[in-house]
Amino acid sequence: MQKNTAELFSNYLFWDVDKSQINFENSKAYVIERVISHGLLSDWKTLKELYGLPTIREVVLKIRYLDKSCLNFCTYYFDEPKENFRCYKLAQSIPTHWNY
Repeated sequence: MQKNTAELFSNYLFWDVDKSQINFENSKAYVIERVISHGLLSDWKTLKELYGLPTIREVVLKIRYLDKSCLNFCTYYFDEPKENFRCYKLAQSIPTHWNY
């Protein structure tokens, strides 16, 4: 991977950490979750070039939380039923108030 990989992504994605210290090989889940949840289309394209779709799919299926719109995007993009996503299973197992 390139040494300045962090510079390829939008500045606001990694606002809480030092971008130069991110190890993009060891922090795949962190980077993928940030880009899917908060990234722009250009960040998505960079992510695909960096990790490839099989790796992104594998990581997304194991993420503990995705909001509904991100989950729907991933469901259609990767052609996976919602039930295969860990975040969906966890959301179903946590009782909430009635949604009127």
